[in-house]
Amino acid sequence: MATIMVVDDAMFMRRKCAQLLVDQGHQVVEASNGAEAIAKYKECKPDGVLLDITMPDVDGLQALKGMKEIDPEARVAMCTAMGQQSIVIEALKSGAIDFVVKPFDANRVKAAVQKLIQ
Repeated sequence: MATIMVVDDAMFMRRKCAQLLVDQGHQVVEASNGAEAIAKYKECKPDGVLLDITMPDVDGLQALKGMKEIDPEARVAMCTAMGQQSIVIEALKSGAIDFVVKPFDANRVKAAVQKLIQ
């Protein structure tokens, strides 16, 4: 299948999402913050990224822009809590392909990943 990077500072959310993707046959790379995500993106060039918006230090929007600098074709879906619509709109304008609202619905995550890898 595909290599998907899951970026979230909450280990529980990251592992839950990663397990869902592994169960679907994908390889998963995990990162716990935006800076780590940018470094790992450069290192392994995943097929898609599920990127949390709210993280300390380097947030998801900054990480998205960093990945797009490395690879303008980076395929990223943002993960957001309710009430972050303005940030989601900015992320979509910055090149995100899709977004998933937390708490994750398994079918929505699968649909976002399909959109990333098609």
